[in-house]
Amino acid sequence: METAVSYIQGFLDLGATVILPVAIFLLGLAFGQKPGKAFRSGLTIGIAFVGIFLVVDLLVLNLGPAAQGMVDRLGVDLNVIDVGWPATSSIAWASVVAAFIIPLGLIVNVIMLVTKTTKTMNVDIWNFWHYTFMAAVVYTVSDSIIQALIAAVMFQIVALKVADWTAPMVSEFYELPGVSIATGSTISYAPGIWLVKGIQKIPGIKHWNADPDTIQRRFGIFGESIFIGLILGAAIGLLAGYNVGEVIEIGMAMAAVMVLMPRMVKILMEGLMPVSESAREWLNKRFGDREIHIGLDAAVLLGHPSVISTALILVPLTVLLAVILPGNALLPFGDLATIPFIVAFIVGAARGNIIHSVLAGAIMIALSLYMATDIAPVFTKMAENSNFNMPEGSALISSIDQGGNLVNWIIWKLFALFN
Repeated sequence: METAVSYIQGFLDLGATVILPVAIFLLGLAFGQKPGKAFRSGLTIGIAFVGIFLVVDLLVLNLGPAAQGMVDRLGVDLNVIDVGWPATSSIAWASVVAAFIIPLGLIVNVIMLVTKTTKTMNVDIWNFWHYTFMAAVVYTVSDSIIQALIAAVMFQIVALKVADWTAPMVSEFYELPGVSIATGSTISYAPGIWLVKGIQKIPGIKHWNADPDTIQRRFGIFGESIFIGLILGAAIGLLAGYNVGEVIEIGMAMAAVMVLMPRMVKILMEGLMPVSESAREWLNKRFGDREIHIGLDAAVLLGHPSVISTALILVPLTVLLAVILPGNALLPFGDLATIPFIVAFIVGAARGNIIHSVLAGAIMIALSLYMATDIAPVFTKMAENSNFNMPEGSALISSIDQGGNLVNWIIWKLFALFN
């Protein structure tokens, strides 16, 4: 078992920049593409993800220290530490059930495609770690591998169905035809879509609009995404107590994120479209006229400036919510830089309206803080079982990404009733 897990971990350590090109190349061949064309598609997508993750790293490396600065200035004293998704994924893959998740996930996806219970062919194998985390949670409370695997399948089914539901929005608003998103952290915020619809019916508030086009019309060149990134980045630097040079530096970094991310997504689509068309033709010949989506990492949604703008506003708001919400014990830190991923569906539902996105996002994040606090004892036990190096001085750990994941929390509660 340990050998199998080590092989899986070694494969996953290669990252999306290797795994996705290989998966796309094999899919292209399976759908009848010539080897040269399939290889070019895989290589192009790999290059795009290299660029996307370089930009994401730029975002994370700048937001992380700024978030820590805000927390330190507030003098917050909360006893559950948000360790972030990198630590969370390593805890998940250290579970005894980890070796089963990738083959099981692929089998479930194929069965659902054949039975027409999903339209998503999810090649985002790296993010299967969310299913692994779900299995590890249930294994911790039940000591049953069978129950753990059932929980992982339940999570995957929900993720694929949400991916199908949101695919039209991904195609229309994000201009990514043939793409769907089944990333575990993103799909858990899909209920925020209903919140947006509710907010857009509230008298007065429904007329508040601050999408990039409206801002640019009002402020001219100073309303362009590059200037929005600069201003929001500088504001976060000021809240973190940075000096003038550091404020300018983080402002420039966020301006760069705003400009570079859409360019990387365009390269991604250049590689994806030939495979998507081949898949659609192959399926149409065998199953009739049928819609099929390629499931990708939610990072491809970060190309829209409203996503980054919403996330940058929500970073200090999340810290503030953690301080003022009664009953919350989670100190947000590690996952503050993942906020763009978890609000992407909300921004799409709001059609890029940053005000409505922030309102709905704040409500969902408040719920996440409570769920992450609630699951912290189980989360901490999982970490201890995997010999995770606990943060110094922390009694409990959790995360906004999976600890505060609505789908994960509901499934955990269901299994906890019987154990």
